[in-house]
Amino acid sequence: MQGFRFQGFSAKSQSKFDELFKLFKQLITHTSGDVQETIDWMRELDKEYQLTDSIYTIDDFVEELKKRGYLRETTDRPGGLGITPKTEQAIRENALELLFGKLKKGKAGNHSTRYGGSSGEEQSDVLRNFEPGDSPQNLALNESVQQAQLNSGMEEFRLTEQDLLVHEQEYKTQTATVLMIDISHSMILYGEDRITPAKMVAMALAEMIRRKYPKDSLDIIVFGDDAWPISLKDLPYLQVGPYHTNTVAGLELAMDILRRKKTTNKQIFMITDGKPSCLKENGTYYKNSFGLDRRIVNKCLELAALCKRKQINITTFMVAKDDYLQHFIDEFAAANQGKAYFTGLKGLGEVIFRDYNSKKSKRV
Repeated sequence: MQGFRFQGFSAKSQSKFDELFKLFKQLITHTSGDVQETIDWMRELDKEYQLTDSIYTIDDFVEELKKRGYLRETTDRPGGLGITPKTEQAIRENALELLFGKLKKGKAGNHSTRYGGSSGEEQSDVLRNFEPGDSPQNLALNESVQQAQLNSGMEEFRLTEQDLLVHEQEYKTQTATVLMIDISHSMILYGEDRITPAKMVAMALAEMIRRKYPKDSLDIIVFGDDAWPISLKDLPYLQVGPYHTNTVAGLELAMDILRRKKTTNKQIFMITDGKPSCLKENGTYYKNSFGLDRRIVNKCLELAALCKRKQINITTFMVAKDDYLQHFIDEFAAANQGKAYFTGLKGLGEVIFRDYNSKKSKRV
């Protein structure tokens, strides 16, 4: 006799260390890798919410972080403590889980395209009738037997060629991505922290690619008055500076990076909250923070069009809502024939991951 048995849900118990470590991973991102500031915040939260007790204190937690290899003694960080590569990995995994849920690691392969593939490519869940030339490896055996039972009945079971079903194949391709992060001063203006979500998206995206698309490449660059590449291990320490927004420098650097990639599919993801306000020509900075300066804007549009000619798709994620800035992003996207998302900080990660995975044109 078959049926269901229901029982009350009991959450998986966590050790006190695991509970505190989850909070630590979030705070260390907000404090740009400052361990002492993070611990100070935890002490304040402990006073208000009684996170610990006399048996296990914040001091015990810090000591356990050291023993487990998450903290190291250092002279170049406030308080003499710094995070380790093990912590950086944990932060990336935490960002991925917070922003996009738990993802299973996929096979070594890459992004689906609209083209059908040949044998040896990744199988999809879509079934179709067998055709001459299909590989026997792609046969959906269980589904084919079920099809034969429906067609012939159980008394005179026969499996014919008309009953055979195969898994549709998907052609896979590698993708090279450059993620541009705006670190101009406006990313922390008006009491809104926009740089921390941008950092978390970058860490989560890198972790997702490592797990699900191991053949893809991801380069991360930041842009303020100038633009420069940063490594994945630098992300926890990334901070906003007293910069203008030199979008041109960021695009030029991104194009230079992608020019050296051997893959066919190349794209730029740009996270920004403000208008381009800086330009460097012949070693001299031209800056204008008031309105949209056509001298700067036109140069951005020229590079967007150049990327289109080089088959580099640009997707812009705009975290500001000013009408005139949205108009500029629309104009920029039209020049590249790319995409623009006007999204709040809360949904930024999910929008980026959905775009990266689906490769479909959407407007949010």
